[in-house]
Amino acid sequence: MVVREMELESRAAEVLKAVGINKRHIALDFGCGSGTYTIPAARLVGEEGKVYALDKDRKALDKLIQKAKLEGLGNIERIDTSGEPRIRLADESVDVVLLFDVFHSYYLPQAGDRRKLLGEIYRIMKPSAFISVWPKHMELDARDEIESANFYLESEYSGTLIHDNKCLEKGQVLNFRKKP
Repeated sequence: MVVREMELESRAAEVLKAVGINKRHIALDFGCGSGTYTIPAARLVGEEGKVYALDKDRKALDKLIQKAKLEGLGNIERIDTSGEPRIRLADESVDVVLLFDVFHSYYLPQAGDRRKLLGEIYRIMKPSAFISVWPKHMELDARDEIESANFYLESEYSGTLIHDNKCLEKGQVLNFRKKP
């Protein structure tokens, strides 16, 4: 079902609250695209928080940053990438990493690249941080891959999620933490 932008933003905010994004969080929206979840995350973390918007689509990032400026959101920082699994952030610098509809074989066709990405995520996560994954297109294998990369499943959220920035569909988000 295709829905209007205001409804999408409201739905995204509900999902982000349910998975645990709070004020003052430092979040990374990996593969953020045009910002379906980035803008609502920026509102949730507030002025004392920050959202890193990482994507390889420069035009989508341009639109996202323009929209953020128009809406008075100064807490979104753009990170351009060429698609490599390296994340240019400091060690233990984020509270939450969003991997919504990007952790799968379309964007990361090689299991080795997914392992490298998970290693980078592990590196940038604070000890108390979590990774929130909507494993669209890889529902059966994502959990095993993530758990084998030194994470454990902490919680699950089932509900209506936003796909391709316009459609609502049922899905499940998995929250993982670093193994001690």
